[in-house]
Amino acid sequence: MSLPHLYDEAARLIAEADGLVISAGAGMGVDSGLPDFRGNAGFWRAYPALAGARIAFEEIASPDAFVRTPTLAWGFYGHRLNLYRRTVPHPGFAILQAIGARLPRGAFVFTSNVDGQFQRAGFDADRICEVHGSIHHLQCLDGCDGQITRADGFEPEVDEAACLLRSPLPRCARCQALLRPNVLMFGDWGWLSQRTAAQRRRLEAWLGGTRRAVIIEIGAGLHVPTVRWFSESLGEALIRINPTEPDIPGRGVSLPLGGLAALQGIQQALAQHAFFDR
Repeated sequence: MSLPHLYDEAARLIAEADGLVISAGAGMGVDSGLPDFRGNAGFWRAYPALAGARIAFEEIASPDAFVRTPTLAWGFYGHRLNLYRRTVPHPGFAILQAIGARLPRGAFVFTSNVDGQFQRAGFDADRICEVHGSIHHLQCLDGCDGQITRADGFEPEVDEAACLLRSPLPRCARCQALLRPNVLMFGDWGWLSQRTAAQRRRLEAWLGGTRRAVIIEIGAGLHVPTVRWFSESLGEALIRINPTEPDIPGRGVSLPLGGLAALQGIQQALAQHAFFDR
């Protein structure tokens, strides 16, 4: 089926829906200039200091890294925090907002991304489920008080060439242990999940009141398939946008494109059907 026909079919599924589920993986941020860390080659290209030391993504994205080499671990996460704070979300976010605004139940976001880009783009924070947590929140490495705090006051100064934190390490106000991001890492038994659990309860309540949801999934791969599993588990019409792994198991539309290009195509098809005149 040609792209125009695929866009028309996607537009039809959206027009028939009463609510939009936006499920997003790392590929959602690529059009904003964010790396997706697909494989060590892509990861090391973004972090040459870690490439020189042959440190894989799974090694640095681990609570053990904060125990062994805290300035290196916070060099990596501090750089990411600074990057996400200054990144401007691409126009695809606004397209998704416009679609959700014209459906009776609106939209709800389910994302494995920890970058906070949906909030930065203006999505309602109460309609976002960050299944792997958020880099914009911190927790004690020892989990001493079970508290999750915002990272607003933490301004990491990072030597990017060495991937090392140069400013003081963040410390727990209660026990002075090291603070770490409230992000689910590899081999992570200490992640405090209550913030994400509350988001998931709001998502489930929203889904319970939605009769004909449509799912637009962007940039969710098979390496960490959390988002794909979620999308498929809902049993609703699925529009899967993925340039390399677009196949879908059931009813829906497969778009083998990047996120922004596919969303712009869907937007044009919806406009031709007067969807935005509702």
